[in-house]
Amino acid sequence: MSELRIDAQMFRDMVVSAANYLEKNKQNLNDLNVFPVPDGDTGTNMMMTLVSAAKEVNACQAQNVGKMVQAFGAGALKGARGNSGVILSQLFRGFSKSVSKEQETLDAQDFARAIEMGVEAAYKAVMKPKEGTILTVAKSMAKEARKQADAGADLLDLIEAVIDAGEKMLQKTPELLPVLKEAGVVDAGGAGLLVIYKGFKMAMDGEEVAEVLDLSLPKQIPASAMQDISTAEIEFGYCTEFFITHTTGVTEESIEHLRDKLLAIGDSLVVVGDPELIKVHVHTNMPGKVLQYALKLGQLSKIKIDNMREQHQSLTGLSPVEEEKPKKQIAVVAVSAGDGLGAIFKDCLVDELVEGGQSMNPSAEDIKKAIERAPSDCVIVLPNNKNIILAAEQAGELTKKTTAVIPSKTFPQGLSAMLSYRGEDASLEENEQAMKEALGGVKSASITKAVRDSHMNGEQILEGEFLGILEGDIVSHGTDMKQTVDALLEQMVTEDDAVISFYSGAEVAEEQARALVDEVAAKYDDLDTELYQGGQPVYHYIISVE
Repeated sequence: MSELRIDAQMFRDMVVSAANYLEKNKQNLNDLNVFPVPDGDTGTNMMMTLVSAAKEVNACQAQNVGKMVQAFGAGALKGARGNSGVILSQLFRGFSKSVSKEQETLDAQDFARAIEMGVEAAYKAVMKPKEGTILTVAKSMAKEARKQADAGADLLDLIEAVIDAGEKMLQKTPELLPVLKEAGVVDAGGAGLLVIYKGFKMAMDGEEVAEVLDLSLPKQIPASAMQDISTAEIEFGYCTEFFITHTTGVTEESIEHLRDKLLAIGDSLVVVGDPELIKVHVHTNMPGKVLQYALKLGQLSKIKIDNMREQHQSLTGLSPVEEEKPKKQIAVVAVSAGDGLGAIFKDCLVDELVEGGQSMNPSAEDIKKAIERAPSDCVIVLPNNKNIILAAEQAGELTKKTTAVIPSKTFPQGLSAMLSYRGEDASLEENEQAMKEALGGVKSASITKAVRDSHMNGEQILEGEFLGILEGDIVSHGTDMKQTVDALLEQMVTEDDAVISFYSGAEVAEEQARALVDEVAAKYDDLDTELYQGGQPVYHYIISVE
């Protein structure tokens, strides 16, 4: 019996199987994620990242595993959400870079090397790697993969040993990260990685996962449903498609050279095929130059050039002339959850908003699109949630624009940064420095509800209790909202403070919020107390003191 090797079809099956198995276990992973707040979304973030990778793999028409793996890494990168999703995308991005585009199959040595490079890439992506997390589990799995490959193990034995090593390390994560031990759980990200590898193995063993996800590519949204989008947002106006046939002396290197040239004058580039038949799709403002470059490789067939601005205007009924946003020296993109919080950011001169926050982290691709819409080649990004910082940094790598990510972890920090924004009177670097310095000038807190029983910081927390969270730590909890807020503010307010600001959430009635804030104002009558309608999900109140 010949040794098992992973070809393109098997790799596709592995990715789909892993996505299906992760979907089945998503809620279990969310329930594990109790740090720092028992409202976790690790399973959701990892799921959305892997589904994005699976969609790219399903869309890939290549017959060799190399290009399939490249699509896998690219899809994970585009769909990365939250810290766990971004780290997962880096594991897969490193995995994909270890495999050449021309490679037909993967053997045990190839698979071990890919896991090792994934871990190397993930550790490089995290500025301060913390042991006891998905990184630790991944490193243990990579070490076992190398051991098995060097011992001559076949693929099935290797992956079984890798999963076993990962499970053993996962059980040790509470010893490496004390907060996990206190909560009585293992690391959710590490558990998610094991779910993925078990899904891989199911496909390799020929087993089926019961529940099947729809992993088809998303249907194109009709232009008639996007009437709020101006044609000014279409940076490259001509959709240009054709085949290159009857090629002479074309190599993979010359195809790559064509890709580089087309990327310099367009986007949405797809160059697929082989040296004998090449399909090109690109959005550009210079279709003639695209055809000129391609003619150097062979004859052109089935040429199609569409003016996308005219198509958009025809389908939406918009006027052919749209007012373009004035170009700025610097623009600002902010992540915001809730119409009220978004309106506040807009009042503070934020140019583009990205919907998202706790439990609804935007992907790197979502943030990248906002950066591209922003009316400047220099863009400042405010993530306003610690789980979105890595995705924001990743988005900066996906765009050609110059970006600066201000590592704001909360809405109050983001607002404080915007109030320190000096605009076009200062350089990007000067604005970045001023805004980063402003992050430490405000104390941020929030009120939410526990979604499960847990044990943290020596306290027993019951499902449904209100939680007072100060700078990421639970400092008060109970069944009474007013008492929870009082206990929280006692740890926030000092004699040097001047303002307490409340931002009420979507679940809070206006009269309830006003009554609470009036009581707080009476207690702290020497401070200004303000109430804003934030409209954010998850958090009943976001509170800042400064």
